[in-house]
Amino acid sequence: MKSFMMSVMLLLAGLASFSQTEKNPYPRTITVNGSAEMEIIPDEIYVQVDLKEYEKKGQSKVSIDKIKQDFLANAKAVGIPDSAITIAAYDGYNGNPWLRKKNKKEDLLASITYQIKLKSSKQMDDLVNRLDDNATSNFSIVRTSHSRIQQIRKDLKIQAVKAAKEKAQYLASAIDEQVGVAVTINEPGEAFIPIYANMRSSNKIMAQDVEQTDQAEVDFTKIKYKFEVTVVFALK
Repeated sequence: MKSFMMSVMLLLAGLASFSQTEKNPYPRTITVNGSAEMEIIPDEIYVQVDLKEYEKKGQSKVSIDKIKQDFLANAKAVGIPDSAITIAAYDGYNGNPWLRKKNKKEDLLASITYQIKLKSSKQMDDLVNRLDDNATSNFSIVRTSHSRIQQIRKDLKIQAVKAAKEKAQYLASAIDEQVGVAVTINEPGEAFIPIYANMRSSNKIMAQDVEQTDQAEVDFTKIKYKFEVTVVFALK
């Protein structure tokens, strides 16, 4: 047992000695933050439309099937493909119980909720102009995005890292040093955040290179994405 304990102690002593003599390959470093931002006009506008059956005085109830048929026909007329339309909800309700009892009506009034992906504000306006006001109980924008968002994110990451290297180079040159290899690149967990128009703190501001389509003069506010990265460079 004593022999075993002595072997363990010699091993630990050897590891400690090796650790003390091992050299740090990057004894001198510089840590900098790099950032990049881009403004884009959304070309994917997700809207939600709530449609319901209704009754006109002296007329029979307009069925949900008729309402759906008219809505899908109007959507196709403004250039919205079926693939851009999904059903988000489908419900039925009796309305106000007191009025139902007074009028002796037991029929359910069905409703349906669609989510539609539009390409522009003009297409949205064209659809709104064709909606049945009596059948439409709600129309709202759920979110906006861009069809090339993944490539845009990739480009922002690249530009942020380049901006970090550029910053490291001019800071190091101020003390007559040169920047070597990148030791670590730290990508934050939540990399992309919308920013306000008056925030101009990025190292790199990328111009939108997405081809613009014919749109109305008044359009959606540009989406602004910002990416930040921390890079550690070795000094030569």
